[in-house]
This record gives sequence, C-alpha cells and structure tokens, in this order.
Amino acid sequence: MTDALASSGLVVVDKPAGMTSHDVVARLRRIFSTRRVGHAGTLDPMATGVLVVGIERGTKFLAHLVATTKSYDATIRLGAATTTDDAEGEVLSEVGAASISNDDALAGMAALTGDIMQRPASVSAIKIDGKRAHERVRAGEDIEIPARPVTVSRFEALAYRRPDHYLDIDVTVDCSSGTYIRSLARDLGESLGVGGHLTALRRTAVGPFLLADALTLDELEATPRLSLSLDEALARSYPVLHVTDEEAAALAMGKWLEPRGLDGTHAAVAPDGRSVALIREKGKRLATVFVARPSTM
Repeated sequence: MTDALASSGLVVVDKPAGMTSHDVVARLRRIFSTRRVGHAGTLDPMATGVLVVGIERGTKFLAHLVATTKSYDATIRLGAATTTDDAEGEVLSEVGAASISNDDALAGMAALTGDIMQRPASVSAIKIDGKRAHERVRAGEDIEIPARPVTVSRFEALAYRRPDHYLDIDVTVDCSSGTYIRSLARDLGESLGVGGHLTALRRTAVGPFLLADALTLDELEATPRLSLSLDEALARSYPVLHVTDEEAAALAMGKWLEPRGLDGTHAAVAPDGRSVALIREKGKRLATVFVARPSTM
C-alpha cells in the first residue's frame, strides 16, 4: 500500500553563509516541487549549519518541535564592538585587547555560563509591538530589548589567536533555545572593557538534530530527499509509546485512550513502526496533541 506521507518529514540543511532562512525555504520549495515548506528557527545570514526544515505534513509538526537546546561553534573577536554585535555591523569602538590574557577571557566566559540574564541583540528577530527588532533598527529606531533568562550550559574556548591588536577566540557553546551567541560575544567584550563581536557562527545541533543529519543544498539539488521521515522525526523528538493497531486506529481519528501514567508528550508508534500521533495525558484522558497520520489520509 502506498504511504500517503512518504514525501512528508524533515530536511536538516547545512545552511551556507550569505543566505537567509527564507532563501533556503524558497530553494527547497523549488527542489521538492511544493509550497508546503517551512523552517524551525531562524539562522542569521552570516551563520552556517543546522537549519531544520519541514516538508509537506512535516510543516505541521514544526509547531510541536520543541528544541530546548542548541549547540554552536563560533569565533569571538575581542577589541571592537559593532552595531550588530557581529562582523556585518559598523564598528562602534575599538580598544586594543593586547592586555587581555587568555585567563582573563576564560574568567569572563565562566561568568556568562549557567543561568544568566541576557539582553538580545537589537537586530534580533524578536517582535516588539508586532514588529521585529531588526526591522525597527533598520527604520532608524533606537531600541533596547529587556534582558531575559537563558541557560548557557557550556561555554568553552577551543583556540586563541592574536591578529593585530585583537584577541580572537574559537568557542563552543551549548545553550537553551533563545540564547544569542552574538550577545555572549558582546557581553564578554563589555565585561573585559574592550568590546566584542562575533566573526563566525556555525550551528552544530538543534535539539536531537545534528550536523551528521544535515545535507547541503547542492546535495539536495542533485538528489532531493528527506533527512528524516515524519515517523523518524516524531520518534527522535519524543519518548516512544508503542500502541496496538486498534489504539493506533483510534488515535488516527483523534480519539483518546485510557491514561497510563505518562509524564509529558510521547510519540505513539504502531506495530508497523509508523508514528501515528503525539499524545499527552490530560486529566483522565490520554489525548492527541498532534495527529501525524489522520484516518482521512
């Protein structure tokens, strides 16, 4: 029997520098010959690496794709602050970083590790009164976004270089969703009194989706294919609950099952290995949160 969802799932793209996330979506619409393409979480044009994209019914799953953690490799330049907190902005100030030792930088990084309050960059995609911050900045508005809590579980230096009067540090970061790496660069520079900004950024993981899953746009152009089917995406993103054929049929119709003491959302997987739905206990019901395989398909 033909699977109606054979073309639905996720593509993990290794985004090249210089493209917006929307550019990637537009390219994939052409590659997969469908308008039903969407991305989960914007990646700056300067950045490369993991961009999770939904194809066909995979776009419906994106709303339930809760990536609580992300990982990055980046290069921070100490000795200059910019308007955008990265290399694409105009230089605001330059203070030689020759006096900043590697240990000074490590101490500054340690202070930015753990549960911290972080002020997002003014050119971020955060909406303020319905309009994105970067759009307000480009319109000439002077804005400052309030600090908010984030978690930086890992902020480590991999290498140091000292070109001219700067200190460049290659770092690796594991953090909660919503953390801005360019803000870490800015705050590290400010704490050391020399200013700082990001010169390179590569996202290496979004939740359970890794660079190992990623395909380049050239690879996809040559051979259009999913990184993960919708079945694989649900099972990787959530704990699996195996259900019977009868239970799977009920969930496909949006019906609820008897509760069984589950904590949080699970992927209900039928005996044939197909992920039927995301389910969660609500009171005395084990109810569907998202039906991946509705009975009408």
